Amino acid sequence: MAMPVIVADSVEHALSALADHPDATVLAGGTDLMVEVNDGRRTPTQVIAVGRVAELTGIRVDGHAEGATIVIGAATTFARLERGPITELAPALAYAARTVGSPQIRNAATIGGNLATASPAGDSLPVLVALGATIEVAGANDRRQIPIVEFFTGPKRSALAPGELVVAVHVPVRRGPQDYLKVGVRNAMVIAVASLAIAVDLDARTVGVGLGSVGPTPLGAPDACARIAEQARWDTDHLTVDPAAAADFADQVAAAARPIDDHRGTAEYRRNAVRVMAARALRRCGR
Repeated sequence: MAMPVIVADSVEHALSALADHPDATVLAGGTDLMVEVNDGRRTPTQVIAVGRVAELTGIRVDGHAEGATIVIGAATTFARLERGPITELAPALAYAARTVGSPQIRNAATIGGNLATASPAGDSLPVLVALGATIEVAGANDRRQIPIVEFFTGPKRSALAPGELVVAVHVPVRRGPQDYLKVGVRNAMVIAVASLAIAVDLDARTVGVGLGSVGPTPLGAPDACARIAEQARWDTDHLTVDPAAAADFADQVAAAARPIDDHRGTAEYRRNAVRVMAARALRRCGR
């Protein structure tokens, strides 16, 4: 079936087209959309393609040293996120990007698509939660920034208002170790049964955690993070956590999960997987 396609050449063009066609489907990489189209679960009547909008692609760093922020265009592909400056500035995001599908998928799939789809299993989303990212969205009249913890409102639902587009992701640079772990039938090219990201900030002396596939939305574990930050011994280039505190951290992170039983795994299995990943991630980040 043929469908009209508008190829936007600017954010303003895309927003104007969206205002004229409020039921249109916004297309970036199309890796999620085409699965639904091919399965007959979705039949778009109008498509607005944004993959060629220059403002929506690329990576830049605003600021210097402490307080720097990585600004990632919404149409930036996972292939770009798995290499280049992201490997140094936000390594957990690079780790997560490498687990997204095949090389062909990573060359098409975008971080903005991951956000707009709002699947609890999105691979980049736990990392963005752990790092405290902010999502920049644009509407017809203005732009606004939404903290990542407020962006997801339910399974495959987000705070995007009608007529809005994801424009960029603002990711704070954290000086300290990071990690991303994913449980599935294999390490990549598979939807996560459970996933976890951790980010240590040695300057602010904080720990951030994000969880995927264990709740209706990507989740944080703020209580566990606050407690381990108090219990850890901080140095300029590392943190040290004793075994009892690490075990308590893993239990608290597992308690923050809200898993369900489905065809990929049971709630009990997922919660235990989170406990194991939390302990392993903390051990890798500490001494």
